[in-house]
Amino acid sequence: MTSIVIPAHNEGVVIGRLLDALLADTADRGPGEGDIVVVCNGCTDDTARVAAARGPRVRVVDIPTPSKHTALRVGDEHARGFPRLYVDADVILGAADVRALTAALDGNPELLAAAPGRDIPLTGCAWPVRAYYRVWQRLPAVREGLFGRGVIAVTEAGHARIAALPPLMADDLAASLAFGPGERRVVEAARVVVRPPRTWADLIKRKIRASTSSAELERAQAAERTGGERTGEEPPAPSARTGTADLRAVLRERPGLLPGVVVFVVAALAARRGSRKAIKDGDFSTWLRDESSRQGSA
Repeated sequence: MTSIVIPAHNEGVVIGRLLDALLADTADRGPGEGDIVVVCNGCTDDTARVAAARGPRVRVVDIPTPSKHTALRVGDEHARGFPRLYVDADVILGAADVRALTAALDGNPELLAAAPGRDIPLTGCAWPVRAYYRVWQRLPAVREGLFGRGVIAVTEAGHARIAALPPLMADDLAASLAFGPGERRVVEAARVVVRPPRTWADLIKRKIRASTSSAELERAQAAERTGGERTGEEPPAPSARTGTADLRAVLRERPGLLPGVVVFVVAALAARRGSRKAIKDGDFSTWLRDESSRQGSA
């Protein structure tokens, strides 16, 4: 049985569209499809009511703690089977896409984790946001990694790998880097819609959060690498950071994206400045939430 765990903190505006997409075309497929657990964590809106209104195929668990990591672990306690999908409440994933992901995992015993191809609708976004994402989507780490999609599917063995990870703000990045290239796959036949921020200010919020969470992940990696008895030179920890070589490669392939690369660099510098205090103070819990991507999404 495939299980889907959805952590949700004040997502009443958007969770209905996700659940409707997941439940479409599943009623006649039996109890083996559509085990959906929504974990409302610290919600002060109507997320639980909206989720429960979708019927008995959606099980709602309400916890007082506003923590995604806690919500994921509580979801594991209630989920019934594998493959298991972890899905952010603000994306859109259909039932057919779930089947494509589970088929990929079931068809290859060496594959431990998978994620869908991403569609980012840029209509209605400010032009710097559009320029940024046209570059971002072409970066090798972004194309090949499982992060930034709001969905990750794992086998039972893959679940054991990510369940051992510490609580991190960059949970999807950490999960992606926990698997080698031969253990993870982006399944382009499955698609997820990830709505981007509409405004420059909200894009920078996301970037600051990403910069802060990447620093937290790197600290955790460093602590793990130095915590045990090890000898010799250690190989570098896996990373998804963008380097100048990545941007040069984008420009060689698409010279017309030069304005977008400039915007990308400006956003990166702004995020670096914005994240300095949080990194210095060790504040890896303040979540800078982008609300513009949720507007008009009910």
